[in-house]
Amino acid sequence: MGMECFRMSAFDSLPERIRKLVEERGFISPTDPQAMAIEPILSGKNVLIIAPTGTGKTEAAILPILSKMPDGRLLYITPLRALNRDLMERISWWANRLDLRISVRHGDTPKSQREAQRIAPPDILVTTPETLQIMLMGRKLREILSSVRYVVVDEVHELAGSKRGAQLSLALERLRDLTGGFQIIGLSATVGNPEEVANFLVGSAGDCVIVDVSSRKSMSIEVVYPEPSDSDRRIAERIYLDPDVVARMNYMLKLMNKAKSMLIFVNTRPMSEILGSRFKLLDNRIPIEVHHGSLSFEERRRTEEWLKSGRIKAVICTSSLELGIDVGTVELVIQYNSPRQVSKLIQRVGRSGHKFYEVSKGFVLVLNSDDALETISIARRALIGEVEAVRIPKNSMDALMHEIAGLLLLKPRWTVDEIAAHVRRSYNYRDMSYEDLIKLLEFIRDHPAKIAGFNGVELYRMNKKWLYRYFFDEISMIPDTKQYLVVDEEEKIPVGLLDEPFVAEKGKPGERFILSGRAWEVISVGEGVLYAKEVEESVGAVPSWIGEEIPVPREIAEEVGRIRRFVEENRDKGIERISEELSLAYPADKKFIERAIKPIYIHSQFYPVPTDRRIVLEKWRDLIIVHVTEGTLINRAIARYLAAKLPTPVAVSEDPYRVYIRAEHIRTDDVLQELLPENFEEEVRKTVESSGL
Repeated sequence: MGMECFRMSAFDSLPERIRKLVEERGFISPTDPQAMAIEPILSGKNVLIIAPTGTGKTEAAILPILSKMPDGRLLYITPLRALNRDLMERISWWANRLDLRISVRHGDTPKSQREAQRIAPPDILVTTPETLQIMLMGRKLREILSSVRYVVVDEVHELAGSKRGAQLSLALERLRDLTGGFQIIGLSATVGNPEEVANFLVGSAGDCVIVDVSSRKSMSIEVVYPEPSDSDRRIAERIYLDPDVVARMNYMLKLMNKAKSMLIFVNTRPMSEILGSRFKLLDNRIPIEVHHGSLSFEERRRTEEWLKSGRIKAVICTSSLELGIDVGTVELVIQYNSPRQVSKLIQRVGRSGHKFYEVSKGFVLVLNSDDALETISIARRALIGEVEAVRIPKNSMDALMHEIAGLLLLKPRWTVDEIAAHVRRSYNYRDMSYEDLIKLLEFIRDHPAKIAGFNGVELYRMNKKWLYRYFFDEISMIPDTKQYLVVDEEEKIPVGLLDEPFVAEKGKPGERFILSGRAWEVISVGEGVLYAKEVEESVGAVPSWIGEEIPVPREIAEEVGRIRRFVEENRDKGIERISEELSLAYPADKKFIERAIKPIYIHSQFYPVPTDRRIVLEKWRDLIIVHVTEGTLINRAIARYLAAKLPTPVAVSEDPYRVYIRAEHIRTDDVLQELLPENFEEEVRKTVESSGL
C-alpha cells in the first residue's frame, strides 16, 4: 500500500467523534507518522514511532487510543517533569472535548491534587518513571493502575540508554502483572537501533511494529569556524575576553538579527551561564535568556513564555529544551561547540522549522581543530541519518536491588525462582544468570541495615522500616547531591539550585556568582537556602553541577582519527589539495577544513600523528599525554586503569582523544609497559570492576 493510500485511510479509520475533533483542530491530512501508525495502534499492536520533532507523533499515538477510551486508562510516561506540563496542556484539548479526566503526577504535585486523583481517578495520567515506581507501591494507587490498558513512553531513547530505563523496564513488568497486559507505544525522534529499542519497550509483551519516518524531514546544517576580525579584537580587549570567543558571539548576534527566534544549545549548565553572562557583558540590552534544569520552574517558564511572545529573540539552553517542550516557533538553532553525538545534533536542529514541511536549520560553531573535526564527522552522519545505537544497560545491579526491595514491600517472601522469572521478563535483564542473582541476594542479606534475610532458596523481609526507607530514598537513578535553593532576596522568588560544593566555596556573604545568566551577590545562607540579590555587573563565579558530560562515542573519535591519518598519509599533496578532497566527503567548505586540519598538517611534518591506528605518548615536564582516539568512555576506563596501575602519587584525567598523567616520578616507559599486555582489555575490566566505581 502506498503512502497516499495510508494518508487517505488513517483519519478515515478513526470513529466519527474523533474525526470531528480532528477537523475542528484543523488537521487536513495525516502526517507521515500518523498515516503509518494510527491503524496498527487501532488494531491493538505495540508500536514504536520514530519521527522528527513537529511531525505529530503525540497525536499519532493518542488519537487511536482515545478512539478506544473510556475503555481502560491511559498512562503517559515522560522523562522530564517539564514535558509533563506541556503534554498535559496538549492532550487536554482532546480529553476535555471527549469528557475524559486528565491529570499530571510527579514529585512536585501538591498533596491536594494527589488526594483528588485518589478520590476521582483520571482517565489519562501523565507521569515520570520514578513516580510510577511510587504509585506501584500504594494500595489505592495500584487499584487505579490495574485498569490501565494503554501506556505511552515519550522520548523513549532518553530512557532506554540509562539506568532509569532499566528501572522503568522492571516497573512495566510489574504493571503487566497488575493489569493482565496493556498496549504500549513508544515515541522518539532519533534511534539508531530501532529493533533493540522496540524490544526494550515491549519486554515480555511480544511483538512491536516499528514506524520509522526519521529520514523524511529536510535538514540544513552549516559548520562554522569564525575567525576574529580587527573589530572583534578591539572588543575583546575592552571586555577582557579571547578574540575567538568574541568572534563566535558576534557571529551568533548576526544570525540573531536575521532570525525571529532561535535556540542556542550548549552541552553543560556552566557553559550556558558563561555564555549568558558574556552576552550581558557585551551588551546587556541583547534580548537573550538562559534555560537549564537547575533553574527554578518559575525562571524556566518565564523564559519559555518570553520566547513564544517575542519579548526575547534567543535562549541559551542545555538539553532542557532539547525535547518537546513548547517554546513556540523556532526559526533556527545554533549548537555552540560540538554536539558530541549524532542523536543530539539531529534532536536539537530538529527544534527549528517545527512543521513537517519546513527545513530544520542549524549552525554549529566550533572552537578548535578537535572540535571542528568531531563536528563534521557528526554532521556527515546526521545528514544521512546514521545515528549511533542506544546502549541499553544490561543487568544493572543497583536498579535490580531497588526493584527487589519493592517486591519485598509488596510480599514478605519470594523464592529465587520467582524473582528470576520476574526479572528476566525485562529486556535489560533477559540474560541475568542465576549465579549473579544469588550474589545480589546474598549482598542484600549482608546489608548493614538487615533489611532482608536469605537462606539460599527464599528471600524474606526482616526490617520493613529500613526497607521502606531504602526504597523511597533511592527511588531515583539520577545521581543525587545536596543542593541549595537560591532565592531572590527582594522578590522572594526562587531562582535556581546550586550544588553544595559550590556553595561551600562561594557561599559567603558578599561573594558574587552567575545564575540564569545574571550576576548575584550572596546575602545570607541558611539550611538548604541561599538568599541573594541581583547586581548590575555581569561578573561572578560560574557554578558547577554534578552530572554534566555528554560522552563522545567511540565511532566518532575513531573517525576523527581517520581524518588525521588521511592528512598524514597525503601530506605530500599539500594542505590545499587535502582540504579539497576532504570537502567532497564532509559537509564543510575547503577554507573551513584547511583551518581545521592545519595543526595536524604542520605536526605531521615533524612528529607522528595520533590516529585511529596509532597511539602516541608525549611527555612535557611532569605531564605525560597518551593520545588515543577511542572516545570518552573507553578513554575514561583506560584512565582509571592507569591510575590504579601506576605508582602513586599520580593524577589522571581524560578527554575523548587523550589520557593525561601528571606525576614527576613516572616515565613514558612505565606507562607504555602498562599499555602493552596481550590481555589488556581483560586487565582494564578487572581493574575497573575492582575499583570504587
